[in-house]
Amino acid sequence: MSDANGDPRLVSTVTRGAPVLTMEEAERSGPAPAMPRTVWALGLISLFMDLSSEIIHALLPLFLTVTLGVGVATVGLIDGIAESTAAISRVFSGWVSDRIGRRKPLILLGYGLAALSKPLFPLAGSAATVLAARFADRIGKGIRGAPRDALIADLTPPAIMGRAFGLRQAMDTVGAFAGPLLAVGLMLLFANDIRSVFWVAIIPAALAVLAVIVGVGDKPRDESAAPRPPIALADLSRLPASFWRVTALGILFTLARFSEAFLILKATGAGLPLAFAPLVLVAMNLVYSAGAYPAGALADSRPARALLLWGLALLVAADAALAAASGLGLVFLGTLLWGGHMAMTQGLLSKLVADAAPADLRASAFGLFNLATGIFMFAASLTAGLLWQYVGPSATFAAGGLFAAAAFLLLLAARPGRSAG
Repeated sequence: MSDANGDPRLVSTVTRGAPVLTMEEAERSGPAPAMPRTVWALGLISLFMDLSSEIIHALLPLFLTVTLGVGVATVGLIDGIAESTAAISRVFSGWVSDRIGRRKPLILLGYGLAALSKPLFPLAGSAATVLAARFADRIGKGIRGAPRDALIADLTPPAIMGRAFGLRQAMDTVGAFAGPLLAVGLMLLFANDIRSVFWVAIIPAALAVLAVIVGVGDKPRDESAAPRPPIALADLSRLPASFWRVTALGILFTLARFSEAFLILKATGAGLPLAFAPLVLVAMNLVYSAGAYPAGALADSRPARALLLWGLALLVAADAALAAASGLGLVFLGTLLWGGHMAMTQGLLSKLVADAAPADLRASAFGLFNLATGIFMFAASLTAGLLWQYVGPSATFAAGGLFAAAAFLLLLAARPGRSAG
């Protein structure tokens, strides 16, 4: 996509890559191939690590402001630095993984670094220590992300690629809703002692690292391939136009969706007690987890464009409900619709990146895609925060809904690719 002014090539990529089957063709083709064992292992690992991280993230703003006594601006600064670090490190880990032709070492390094950062949270006596812990945790996330997604694409038959990404996303999101739920229970058990809750979070992180060691295989090594030089920016020229169109599409979606932190702020502003604030993430991720695998299965047999349009429609509805909400009923309705949007689109975008990128540059492609969307997520969240502070919460969600509606109309107006039929 060269620009966002209605270029008819906008969605040509979303109907390319793995062939889209009709129902009759799918039935004649026989049963789907078995899901690779490593994909199941990566899903379980994501579940454990997200469980650990979300126990901490659901309580970290309270820990910083109440226990350590820092201002809200510092909370935002720490989160912004952490997420930017993750986005940048994804690019380099992807390039390195493609250069060495291996995935598992970087996956293990990423999860190991994240696990090592967890004890710093309960030990923290200042915001600087929390920043160091978040910095290490997000570097670990960045290091593992691109090689992990590339390994899924390496090992999965094309006929079930959407299912594979949907499965990993679904299992990851199980941890994302179980973590905040467990955090609420642990707070009640430990009489609001946040440090004690943080110590418990170390356990699932350690299990994630153990599962990488014993459960993850690597891509087959091509012994005939000549050694490749270190990172070369010239490789960018080998990424096809279809990849850059998918990246532009990912940016468009990201600009229409900001941080889920604003869902929590909206709920507490509507009367949800602070101790139960993590339940907002529980509700969102429950829908996200339940819908991610079915959406991935649909991506294997339906045009991607239609699924992306449904995802944007859900986001428009979510923002409308949240903008209009004055009570918790509409807030939670909007939150559930938000989770439906995530389920419909996130695994699908990963599949489109895998379809578009050359096999030997998959990790690099995932790294670049995540860098681009990560940067624009920061911009979207910053804009949302400014609107919230200077205009009001309803303006934040109204603006998000307008942008999502514009993206919907642009995607609807663009002509499908030839393979869409």
